[in-house]
Amino acid sequence: MTLFGITFDRFLGALLVAIVAAIALPSLGMSGGPLHVDLISKYGVGLVFFLYGLTLDPARMRAGLSHYRLHLIVQTTTFILFPLIVLALHALAGPVLTQEAWTGFFFVAALPSTVSSSVAMVSLARGNVPAAIFNATLSSLIGVLLTPALMAWYLSQSSMPLNLGNVLIKVVGLVVVPILLGSFAQRWLAGWAMRNRKVIQLADRGVITAIVYNSFCDSIAKGVWSAHNADLVAKIVIGVITLFAIVYALTTAICNAMGFSLEDRIACTFCASKKSLATGAPMGAIMFAGQSAFGILIAPIILYHFCQLVITSIIASRFASRAADQ
Repeated sequence: MTLFGITFDRFLGALLVAIVAAIALPSLGMSGGPLHVDLISKYGVGLVFFLYGLTLDPARMRAGLSHYRLHLIVQTTTFILFPLIVLALHALAGPVLTQEAWTGFFFVAALPSTVSSSVAMVSLARGNVPAAIFNATLSSLIGVLLTPALMAWYLSQSSMPLNLGNVLIKVVGLVVVPILLGSFAQRWLAGWAMRNRKVIQLADRGVITAIVYNSFCDSIAKGVWSAHNADLVAKIVIGVITLFAIVYALTTAICNAMGFSLEDRIACTFCASKKSLATGAPMGAIMFAGQSAFGILIAPIILYHFCQLVITSIIASRFASRAADQ
C-alpha cells in the first residue's frame, strides 16, 4: 500500500494491531492464556525457517556471486560495524535508555539483513537486484550462528547471561534443521511454493505476529512496562532513526570511496542498513525464552523495521523518479 509516495507494508499494520490488543487485554495472549498463543510462538519458529529454506533460490544466489567488494562491505557492516556503533552510542548515552532497551538495540545490531524488503526496495530504486538477493540471503544464513554468538558475548557482560551452548542447540534444532529440510524439500515442493508465495508469506508473518503479540502480552501482564512510559518508546524511535542514519551515511561514504556505480551503491546501502524482523522475532523467542522483559527487548527491532521501511521507501522512490527522468 502506498500513501504520499511512501510504501506501507500491511505486516506493520498487523504488528500494530497485535501490540494494541496486548495492551488492551494481555491475559488473552499471555503464555498459558486461553488463546495459547505461546504454542504458536514455540512451534511456529521451525515453520518460519522451513518456509525460508523452501523458498531459497540457489540460482539467483549464484547470479550475484561475483561482486566480492560489495558483498564484503555489506556483511562487514551488518555484523561488525552495526555492533560497534551501538556500543559507541551506549558509551555516549548509556543513561538515556534502560539496560533492557540497550540489549534490544544490540540485538538489532547483531541481526542479519532483511531479504524481501531489501530486494523490493533495491528493485524499486533501480539498483543491482542480483547483488541484493545474494547479500540479503547470505546475511540470513550467516546470522543463524553469528547472531547468537554476538548476543552471548554482549550478555556475558550483563546481568542476563546467555548460555551459548544451549542456545546453539536450540538454533540448530529450530533454525538450521528446518532450513536444511526446506531446501531439501524444494525438489518436490518448489512448484507449489512458487504458486503459493502469498500463502507462505501469510503463514510466515502470522507466526511472527503471534510471537510479538505473545511477548507483549507476557511483558504487560508481568508489569514490565508499568515502570516505563511513552517516553521510553519515543527514545527508542529516536535511537533507531539515529542508528539507521549513521549506518546509511557511512556505507554511502564507503561506496563513494570505492567508486561503486549508482546501481551497486543502492544495493550496498540498502542491504547494509536493513535488519530483519523476520529473523529477529523467532530468533529472539529462542534466545530470550522465559524473559519477562521480552517485550522491551524486541521493541527496538520492531521500531527499526518500521523506520527502515519508511525511510528506504522514500529514498527508493526518489532514485526511481530520478532514473525515470533520465
